[in-house]
Amino acid sequence: MQRFTFPLICLGRLLLMPLAPVPAQGQDVVVGINLPYLNDLPADNANAKDAGNNTSAKDAKNPANAQASRADREIATLKELKAAGVQVIRTGLTPDQSGIDYAKRIHDAGLKLHWEFGLQYAPNAKQRPWQPDKFPNVWAQYPLSQADPERFRASFQPRLDQLEKLGIQLEAFELTAEINMTPFNGDFPLPGKGRIFGLDDLAHDPEGQQIAKGYLQYLKVLAVLKDIRDHSKLNQRTPIISAGLGSYEFPEGPSPIPGKPGTQTDIVSINATLEFLRANGLDKLVDAYGVHVYPWDNSPGQLAAAEGRRTRLAKFDLTECKPAGSPDGKPCWITEWGFKNKDQSCPPNEANRIALIEEMRSNFRPYVQQKKVQELLWYAWIDPAENFGVFRCGALTGAGRLALSPM
Repeated sequence: MQRFTFPLICLGRLLLMPLAPVPAQGQDVVVGINLPYLNDLPADNANAKDAGNNTSAKDAKNPANAQASRADREIATLKELKAAGVQVIRTGLTPDQSGIDYAKRIHDAGLKLHWEFGLQYAPNAKQRPWQPDKFPNVWAQYPLSQADPERFRASFQPRLDQLEKLGIQLEAFELTAEINMTPFNGDFPLPGKGRIFGLDDLAHDPEGQQIAKGYLQYLKVLAVLKDIRDHSKLNQRTPIISAGLGSYEFPEGPSPIPGKPGTQTDIVSINATLEFLRANGLDKLVDAYGVHVYPWDNSPGQLAAAEGRRTRLAKFDLTECKPAGSPDGKPCWITEWGFKNKDQSCPPNEANRIALIEEMRSNFRPYVQQKKVQELLWYAWIDPAENFGVFRCGALTGAGRLALSPM
């Protein structure tokens, strides 16, 4: 997915860190990582000319070979994660036997699965079509308002039953992601208005009202998920996390993100989304709120820029986070966060990214200490598309060690 960050300014100095395994994490916060769907696992992006194509011609002719190769890649990657000290990964599972097999490999590797999964839709639901010329990063999506709770039950229940037969206890359930953004919610029209909607927009703006209908339907699916979870055998206490929400880290109103006329997209702020969902029963259905944090990466090491990141985190990302047991909200799980590094050298030049990670970990720490944040999952282990990956040049990078180290 497209992440909105500001240009990284080079500090002109290489900072190296030891690459020993990450130590075991403490009890205050879960630290882990996002992993791509491994059915087509990309290679180490610093060591492959074609990182998205790992299937040989021989494998392409023989599906059994391709399946074995995929399993080998999965096992190798999971071993690398375990060796790096990772304990929790967030990923999805394909809705077939290969998804169940993947979950078992994760379990057998001694890793905990934070399972992020999608919705099911009414049979007459129509996707908003993909328009790659105008909106290359806005994919074909069904309207959230057409989500079908009972179809979700029919799809999800047997998958969870299969996992439990294998003895798999999950780290968390997370019902889809970024429902407050145009790319992942077909209730947003194309083109949009170029706005960051607030709570009043969900009540009075025609586009906002349609998005609100989708939010109400999302709560119905969450209720089904909770019912399934509550009646499960091994996962009755597994936390349910609301969809990880994205943020542009700007005030509600006209969006400052550039876009030509006719190509604008919209977003609902994290604060408005959670306020609306809470007013309609969210806190009875979830144990925590999912939040995605992609801070600006301008001017690493400069005090004014650092203060800006700290202020935006508090104002736009984590305002709604409350300690567990609070009467006015739930803790937040930061299910995605990160900074890009487009440098392709080996070893990678990571001085700027390491400085930014150190700064953001300091920003997160008070929320962790106050029990307002319970999970921090870096995005991502391998990521040749957007350069958030921390497994580079055949090893975990210094930035990755820092991002995955205990709080």
